[in-house]
Order: sequence, then C-alpha cells, then structure tokens
Amino acid sequence: MEIVKLIGTPFSFFTYRVIWALKLKGINYEYIDEDMSKKSPLLVKYNPIHKKVPTLIHVDKIISDSMVIVEYIDETWQLNPLLSTDSYERATSRFWAKYIEEKSHSTWNVFCYTGEKQQNAIKESLEMFKTIEENALGEKNISFGGENIGFVDIAFGGYSLWMEIIEEIVGIKLLNPHNFPRINKWIKNFKEVKAIKDNLPNRDEMFVYMKNARGRMLASP
Repeated sequence: MEIVKLIGTPFSFFTYRVIWALKLKGINYEYIDEDMSKKSPLLVKYNPIHKKVPTLIHVDKIISDSMVIVEYIDETWQLNPLLSTDSYERATSRFWAKYIEEKSHSTWNVFCYTGEKQQNAIKESLEMFKTIEENALGEKNISFGGENIGFVDIAFGGYSLWMEIIEEIVGIKLLNPHNFPRINKWIKNFKEVKAIKDNLPNRDEMFVYMKNARGRMLASP
C-alpha cells in the first residue's frame, strides 16, 4: 500500500485544498496536524525551505504548495480527473487558478487590517470578484470547468466558507448576492458536493479561531 501523508493545520483553506483533492480522488491518507506556532521537527525535516503547510508525503516524495500538490495528486492518480485532457482547457484552468492565487491576498488583507489599508483591500477584492463573476463562471455555475468539481474550484474553494466568516468578523459584506449572483450560486453548489460538505471545518470553531487571530494581528505593533 502506498504511503500518503498530509501535514496541515486546521482552518487553513490551503490545507483543505489538498484534503478536497484527496477526497475527490478517493485516496486514503494519514493527516498530521501541525502547530505552526512551534513548527515541529517533522515539518522542518520534510519542508526545510519554506517550513509551511500543507506538505504532502507520497512514499519517498515530498511536495509543498497547495495547488502544486493538487496538480501532483491529479497527475499521479488518474481517477476522477481535476484537470481536462484538452490542452486548451487545462491551460485555461491553470490561468484562473494562478489569477486566484495572485489576487486572493486582497481578501486576507480585508481581514488583517483596518482603515485605509482595509479600504484598498476591499476595492481590490471587489475587482477580483467582478472579474471572476463576469469572465470565469458559466451560466450554470456548477463549477468553473464543467459539470464536476475541478482544479479551479479547489483553488477558489476557500471562499465557500472562509469568506462568510471573514465578512461576519469584520462586519463588511463583500460577496453580495445581488452583485455577484454567479459566485454565490457557485458557493452553494460547491458546498453541496459530498466530498466538500463532509470535509469542512466546524464553522463555530473556525469563527472563534479566526476572531482571535484577527485580535492578535490588530494588537500587534
């Protein structure tokens, strides 16, 4: 039996990207919970360069960075493909995943800051959502790439629950259904997929965790 281990942290949507990919593929794995405030010798051993999660261990191979791991999983296990076999569709999926990676920091900055920095982050976040709403999602809004959850859905998946928590904590509604009906429909569909629905963090626990995290960040000089 192949050894597959995932080092991750609770409430991190980067970790959950990998969990969702593994679950969608039906891959058995061992989950190792990491305390990022201490960074265990195991994490340092397997990810000595960045010392970050998620880190995937597959037999004697070590892979880091959430979307790199997701693509590795898709290429290694052929069942339930996350990327199309068509080269153009594959390139398009990679484009949107990269766009999400580059732009999603703005939403995190809405959470981390107040004042002018937060206002700039709100503007950038709304621009990102508008681009995705108008250019990335189709009319059915089932997924980014067709009838089934795929590569881009996993990349954007953090917005299925994490965005809701961020909005509640900071008291700002970014994903207004009137302005972004396609994204909101996508969120609803995404959360109804069994592999996703059964593998989301507890909302109440996540709320407490993130509220405390925001308090610590704002209290820092």
